[in-house]
Amino acid sequence: MRYIKLGTTGLDVSPVAVGAMTYGDPNRGHPVWSLDEEKSRPLIRHALEAGINFFDTANMYSHGSSEEILGRALNDFADRDEVVIATKLRHPMRPGPNGKGLSRKAVMAEVDHSLRRLGTDYIDLYQVHRNDHTTPLEETLEALHDLVKAGKVRYLGASSMHAWEFAKALHLQKQHGWARFVSMQHHYNLLAREEQREMIPLCLDEGVGTIVWSPLARGRLARPWEAAKSTTRAETDGAFADLLYGPLAADSDRAIIDAVGAIASDRGVTRAQVALAWLHRQPVVTAPLVGANTTAQLDDAVASLDITLTSDDIAALERPYTPRHDFQGISDESAMQQIRDQIPGYANT
Repeated sequence: MRYIKLGTTGLDVSPVAVGAMTYGDPNRGHPVWSLDEEKSRPLIRHALEAGINFFDTANMYSHGSSEEILGRALNDFADRDEVVIATKLRHPMRPGPNGKGLSRKAVMAEVDHSLRRLGTDYIDLYQVHRNDHTTPLEETLEALHDLVKAGKVRYLGASSMHAWEFAKALHLQKQHGWARFVSMQHHYNLLAREEQREMIPLCLDEGVGTIVWSPLARGRLARPWEAAKSTTRAETDGAFADLLYGPLAADSDRAIIDAVGAIASDRGVTRAQVALAWLHRQPVVTAPLVGANTTAQLDDAVASLDITLTSDDIAALERPYTPRHDFQGISDESAMQQIRDQIPGYANT
């Protein structure tokens, strides 16, 4: 495994990150695709053995159990100083006032809850899980800065938002001398390239590394067209129903998926390896998040690092793309409602 720097920091991370949303108590998360602790631990260990040192989770994944499972596995299988643990906050964690959001009170409370669940003294990368438009941005940014100064957090990151919002946050951090966002976790893949308009150029200019969620377009890029049109995750995870994969651009999506298949066949590799190899060629992409539920998927992710796509390959993959209108991934309210529904008693508050 070769390691790279996260943005312009000195932090060494593997260019493949494990997305731990897959790992969590099915009774506290999604009963169809969440893997319990017994099934999750071998996958986390396999990732470590492959040289992956970058693990991303969130407090709301399976209502905290993803952090618990990941923390125990890393404590058992890894040297804490060698791994990079990233987690996130903002979404509802309990009913009632102050159970969600990015207020100073919420930030200070949730970091301690995450530290306890992860079983660690510090978080390497603490990320805001989208914006909280009900809290002044300055309040959030100063609270996050204080976590860094207190030693509870090493670096700060953000996730999917408008580029102008991220630019404003970076400006405020510089203006006040607060710890800066060093990463942006966003939605980006061969079927969803809207971030190339503003967010990626902004990150390139500001020296911010990007971490990519849904790098395989929820599995569509890993399958032939007929099999790609529907996946178990897509059919059962309502929080992601807003993702604009077809029918808006069904013809171009099919052409891209067919091109991935043709290149994979010519190279004798898997479709997933080709789609991930394309991401590794893109500016400021530090690591795609791989939510693997098999060791083969982890192996594909690592193998993609050895694939060099030609200019003709890149052109074949990119040429059919049809831009989406106002592509923002998951709407805040849609995602929030899905999470509220998982919290007992929330509807009555």
